[in-house]
Amino acid sequence: MQDLVAAPERGRLFSEPPVRPGLADCAPSGRVRLDALARFVQDIAYADADDVGLSQTTAWVVRRTRLRVNRFPRFGERLELVTFCSGLGRMWAERRTSISGSVAGEVEVASLWVHLDPVRGRPTPLTEAELSVWGESARGRKVTARLRHPAPGENVERFTWHFRGTECDLAGHINNAAYLQPLEEELLRDGELDSIDMEIEYRSPSQPGDKLVLRHGTRRWIISPEGETHASLIVADRAPTPPQEV
Repeated sequence: MQDLVAAPERGRLFSEPPVRPGLADCAPSGRVRLDALARFVQDIAYADADDVGLSQTTAWVVRRTRLRVNRFPRFGERLELVTFCSGLGRMWAERRTSISGSVAGEVEVASLWVHLDPVRGRPTPLTEAELSVWGESARGRKVTARLRHPAPGENVERFTWHFRGTECDLAGHINNAAYLQPLEEELLRDGELDSIDMEIEYRSPSQPGDKLVLRHGTRRWIISPEGETHASLIVADRAPTPPQEV
C-alpha cells in the first residue's frame, strides 16, 4: 500500500475554502461516498497547479491512489482539504491530501500521478518550474510508478458493471473517481461503514460500456469483456458501523 507520509515543515502546502458535500456526494445514510472523496482530491490537485500557473503546460494522470478513511465525512459538513507534493520521480510525483471535518485527518490520501506531455500524451520529465514549486515539500523522497497489484486468478466471483458516457472526463475516458463506484455498490449492499483503508491502481483507460468486476477476498479487478484490466483494488481494512442500541 502507498505510504501516507506526514506533512512537511517546509515547502508548499495548498488549501482552498472548505468544501461542503452535497446531496449527490452522499449515500442514503449521509456518508460521503468514496467516489465523491476521489473527486474532491483530484479537484484540489488541479487547483494547486492552477494557482501557480502550471495547470495548462502539462497533463497529469493518476496511476495509484490509497484512500484511508478514519471516519467518513457526512452530508453538509464543512471539509478542509490540504495537499502537498510528498515524493518525486523523473516523470511522476506523489501527492498527499488530508481531508478534515470535525476532526483533523479524517481522510488521508496518497496518489501517484504520471506527468504527461499534453500534446503527445506521453510521459515526460518534470520541468524546472514544477520542481521549484513542489520539490521542497518532497524532501528528497523518491517514488516509483511501477504497478504492484497482482493479476486476477481463476477462482474469483464476478458481476457485471456498466460505465456511462456521462462518466467520461476531459481526457475522453472514464474518470478515475468512477472506478470506485462498483466498490461503493458493494459497500451499500453489505451495510454502512465507519472506516475503510483501500488502494486502487489504474492500468488502462476505459471507455463507456459493459465491464466485469472480479472479486477474490480483499482484491477487486475491473476488466473489459475481452479480459483487459482497467483497474485493480485492494480493500485492506473496513470497519462496519456497529448496530445502534434500542
